[in-house]
Amino acid sequence: MNSIMKQVAELIMNQQPCVALTGAGISVESGIPTFRSKGGLWEKFDPAVYASIEVFRQDPSKYWSIRGEFIRNYDDYSPNAGHLALAELETMGLLRHVITQNIDGLHRKAGSRNVTEIHGSLREIFCVRCGKEYRAPKIPEGMPPLCVCGGVLKPNTVLFGESLPPQALETASRQAGTCKVMLVIGTSAVVQPAASLPFVARQNGARIVEVNIQNAFPAADFRIAEKAGVALSGIVAELKKLPFQGC
Repeated sequence: MNSIMKQVAELIMNQQPCVALTGAGISVESGIPTFRSKGGLWEKFDPAVYASIEVFRQDPSKYWSIRGEFIRNYDDYSPNAGHLALAELETMGLLRHVITQNIDGLHRKAGSRNVTEIHGSLREIFCVRCGKEYRAPKIPEGMPPLCVCGGVLKPNTVLFGESLPPQALETASRQAGTCKVMLVIGTSAVVQPAASLPFVARQNGARIVEVNIQNAFPAADFRIAEKAGVALSGIVAELKKLPFQGC
């Protein structure tokens, strides 16, 4: 395993820029369950009911019944070694950008600055009536919670039936299309448009490194079948052994 981590470290050092694409798998070590794997959220709750914009408009309490606890306990969740390793790679000048499908905000908590949250974040909550912003975990009680104006609160996340923010999607596509190395970490690679980003990178000459217990991207040039925290920490350790560091 150390051998492949060393190869990936050398690749990152020698083929810049590097971009990361992360999915729910990177946050499992922080105690946050995935969506589609066994025991995941969508195995317990039908997303067409509990996470669709149409149902939210009719009965927002369904959404809040599965998201309220996380949002009210937002400060209890911390970045793990995987998030911290990516933040360190950015500090070393060896990771240009993180594109994440996750809505937990842990990349920013870890210290990553160049982050595109293509599905939004539970960190930010807005009133659908007046637009007032709240920040997790400081939101009113109630099911669903209401703004001081009486409007329903909705996290700044993309529900089923909503379009992705155009600017976030444009940034993600540009980052994928101009990188030389893409780290694909903990994603099922089935949710579009994020699932297409490794192919965009590959078509533009990038090398693909998959970090995932499951093999979700068979066309990867390198694959580390390990937890994100272990794999990414190992890659950072190998980078520090190399004679030249990033800028």
